[in-house]
Amino acid sequence: MDSIYRSTAGREHIRRWCTDQLDAWPVPHERMSTTAGGARTHVVTAGSGPITVVFVAGTNFNAAASLPLATALVEAGHRLVMPDVPGQPGLSSGARGLSGGRLSWYGAWLSQVLDAVVTGPAVVIGHSFGAAIALSSPSPLIDRLVLVSPGGLGRLRLAPGLLAVSAAWFIRPTPARSARLLRAMLGPGSRPRADLVEWMTLVARHSRSSGAPGTAELPSRTVPRLVATGAHDTFLPPRRLYPVVHAALDTELHVIPDAGHLVVEDHPGQVVALV
Repeated sequence: MDSIYRSTAGREHIRRWCTDQLDAWPVPHERMSTTAGGARTHVVTAGSGPITVVFVAGTNFNAAASLPLATALVEAGHRLVMPDVPGQPGLSSGARGLSGGRLSWYGAWLSQVLDAVVTGPAVVIGHSFGAAIALSSPSPLIDRLVLVSPGGLGRLRLAPGLLAVSAAWFIRPTPARSARLLRAMLGPGSRPRADLVEWMTLVARHSRSSGAPGTAELPSRTVPRLVATGAHDTFLPPRRLYPVVHAALDTELHVIPDAGHLVVEDHPGQVVALV
């Protein structure tokens, strides 16, 4: 099967960055591999407490790139589970085309991950593409969904300026272009972490798009859903997200002031408060 990585060396660069970040993370944690959807899946677990929170990251992100939120969730007294999504850069399978273009595959994948590592009801936080995956999972272990800047509810349309910034980053990646893209994804005045700039540069240099499908396939089983987005989300502006959230999920949209698309990076404490 085709790989998302441009080369074996590039895959190792990505994996080394992830393991280095996790090695340096001061929060005690465990790492394991399981098979879900026929794909090798890397899972990080940390913390303890009465509530198990599963975080599913968005496109191009994973556990190692999401440590500010992970730290905040553990410090809040939750048991945290973070699987790297197969077909995204990280420590899970780098095979391309696993889903066959169907979000239902990712939903089933998440259900199998929960079966392997969760023993009771869990709150699932999904960000962006991760929210589309969470929405598509029929797992009876999901007690509640927290959907942050959710994808999967409509077609993503980028403004010309944002499209130009994204294209420049992907075609000829440099730290300066990665930082520019991240600033567009964060809230006004926020500066991206140096580690995240390095990560995004590695992603553009060494990986290719997995061709993630766009529309969530909602299971018949419904669970309580809380949907939130940043007031300054340039990918999914609240004005465009509100009507589709209301129509598809019959719920309200919570808008987080001063936050952009990367709410989970920009305001991890406010994301924790949604749990």
